[in-house]
Amino acid sequence: MSEKVAVLVNGQETIEYDRNKALSDLQKQYLDKMDREMDQGIELAGQHIAQPDQTQRAKYVANALLESIQSDNEPRIAATCSYLAERLPELKQIRADLRGESFSIDLVFDRPHENQVRVDFDPGAGKHGFH
Repeated sequence: MSEKVAVLVNGQETIEYDRNKALSDLQKQYLDKMDREMDQGIELAGQHIAQPDQTQRAKYVANALLESIQSDNEPRIAATCSYLAERLPELKQIRADLRGESFSIDLVFDRPHENQVRVDFDPGAGKHGFH
């Protein structure tokens, strides 16, 4: 199981969830409450799903996470990110791309997020270097 889950929005890491930090009993109860609410059915992509499976639940919660990030709702960000990290132990990244009013979300299970450093290269900028 990966210890960290990275949340990236438009390629930028915005949240890193650490599974090594134990949830309190209250937090665990809240995640169970989220499951009980979804047991009543969810609305996903304009369609009502009476008995959502784990994948549909994950998509639903990922959508709520992105909405929470956009509205800067810290408690909801914490709850939705915790839900995804705890209920999907193999999850390594949540990648969201925002384009105006539309967005896409990918749940990545096969590779952890590597810290990336952007280097702008201008070949004519420096006269020092390799010859």
